[in-house]
This record gives sequence, structure tokens and C-alpha cells, in this order.
Amino acid sequence: MRIGYFLSSEECGPRELVTQARLAEQAGFDGLWISDHFHPWNDEQGHSPFVWSVIGGIAEATSDIKLTTAVTCPIMRIHPAIIAQAAATSAVMLDGRFTLGVGSGEALNEHILGHRWPPAAVRQEMLAEAIQVIRTLWRGGMQSHRARHYRVENARIYDLPERLPPIIISGFGRRSTKLAAQIGDGFCTVAPVKEAVELFRREGGEGKLVAGGMKVCLDEREDVARATAYRLWPSEQLPGELGQVLPMPAHFEQACTLVTEDMVAEAVPCGPDLELHVRAMERYADAGFEELYVQQIGGADERFFETYARDVLPRFHGETPRGASGTLADSSAP
Repeated sequence: MRIGYFLSSEECGPRELVTQARLAEQAGFDGLWISDHFHPWNDEQGHSPFVWSVIGGIAEATSDIKLTTAVTCPIMRIHPAIIAQAAATSAVMLDGRFTLGVGSGEALNEHILGHRWPPAAVRQEMLAEAIQVIRTLWRGGMQSHRARHYRVENARIYDLPERLPPIIISGFGRRSTKLAAQIGDGFCTVAPVKEAVELFRREGGEGKLVAGGMKVCLDEREDVARATAYRLWPSEQLPGELGQVLPMPAHFEQACTLVTEDMVAEAVPCGPDLELHVRAMERYADAGFEELYVQQIGGADERFFETYARDVLPRFHGETPRGASGTLADSSAP
């Protein structure tokens, strides 16, 4: 399983994201995911830079590492024709290193223009049509589209990459997983659910990419790591469709009063024990994932990337580093 780094546009500003991308490439991570949000999940996270500007910076700061939006929503806040243009430009800038990850979004980001937030089935229908719009424009030449949700009139994208980027689709339930299998070039999700991978394969995803994302909080002290993860990402433990339907960071903060620190720590590897991190990562491999993107809660600095480069990544690259310590505290020793 290939291991990438997950850039959090909710926790980090644009310059920090570009720096992390460069450090991840130097550390030997296999790829990058970057989230696309208009709002963070809560005010403690405190950021939401425009992802397409950040991608331009990453293109110039890196040379070989690939980058995927994880994920952008092309159904409301930004028309799919504009996403088609932005993704084409990103693919040119990254010279074949770009993948367009899409999903049906959250009210948190998509409600801002005053449109009614549609139910899940309608959002999936809109997503399928949005992907059709994007692929139509990627054919080149003058194109038009008129269907239930979107209209495009006499539009041409002049700057297209030599190789069109793959489109992978985010899924959290049966409907979105089947959609990814049927019309996507891959499937991405954030839980190591083997049944979802098997469903994707059965429904038409055989031979296509399956990628996952997860969070960790690496720190010399477990109690500090637990507190950091709880302060910044309690929303990860909200059940059901709350993540898709709550419209404001304040609403997530209110809902998260029901989440405890123990609930977060049970789901997120916290502290210096790297074996805990590795075991959580291996669950994705066991479920059939081919790629996994890891986000360091609280922001990743040089020490995080150095520790993972030496003591974690080789475990998945088929190497065992001499003197691997297994803890953050020991890994800082000379």
C-alpha cells in the first residue's frame, strides 16, 4: 500500500500547505491529498484557503509527487464547467501529477450562495451530471450541455493537459460507492471498510484505484496528543448525515459537545507510539486499499516528516530501517 500525506485546508493556511507539500515529497511520501473547503469544521481549525490557488503553489514547490483534491464538490458552490477549467489548468501545472477527486459535498461549504441544500439522492444525481459536464469540456473544442441540473453554452477549455487527469469519487454509502464504480476512475473514502471496497469492485470498480484517508496526532506526550485531536477534530465522531447537513461551524461545535475526548482518541492514533499508528494504517491495507493518505492533526512540521520517513514509511515500502525506535521520543535521539 502506498502512503501519502493529507493536506488539511481547514487547519493550515496556504503558505503552510505549500511548505508541507514540499516536506512530504522530501520525506518520501507517495502522494498528496488536499481538502477543498469554504469553511473549516470549527473555528479552532481556523483556515479555508482557496484550494486552486494553493495547488498552483504546490506545483511550483514540488517536482515529482502527485496531488489529488480530496475532495472538491462540483455541484453548487462552483459550477462544474469552472471545475473542469480549474482541474485542467492544475493538470497542466503539475504535468501529469494531478487527479481530480470529487464528491457530493457538505452544506457547510455549499450553502453559502443561498441555494437550498438538496437531499442525498439529488446530490448524487447532480454529481453524476457534473462529472458528465467536466468530461464533455475535456474533449476539447466548443462544447454545450443542457440537462436537468446544468447548462453550458459554447464553452471551450483552451489549455488542456496532454493526459487528462483521472476522476475519483468519494463515497460513504452504497449509492455513492456504486456511482464511483460505475462512472469514476477510482474510489476514495475515510474508513477502512472492507465491505465498501468489495462493493466498489463488484459494481464495476475492478482494476480501479481505491484510496483512503485517516488522521493521526503524533506527539511526545499521549495526553497532549489526545487533547489536540479532541480540540481540533471532534466532528470526526459525529454520526450519520450530520457532517453533510449542518451548515455552519457553530452548529458543528454545538453538536460536538456530545463527543468526548475518549471517543476521538479511540478513533485517532494519538501519542508517540508509532506501532499504534502503523496498526491503524494496516487496517486499510487489510481492507484492500491501494493508497492511504495520513494527516497529522495540529499541523505537520519537519519533525513529523522526519519521524515518518525513518520509522513508518519503510514499513509499507518493504524495508525495515535499522535502529527504528517505534516511538516519537526515541526517534529524536542521536
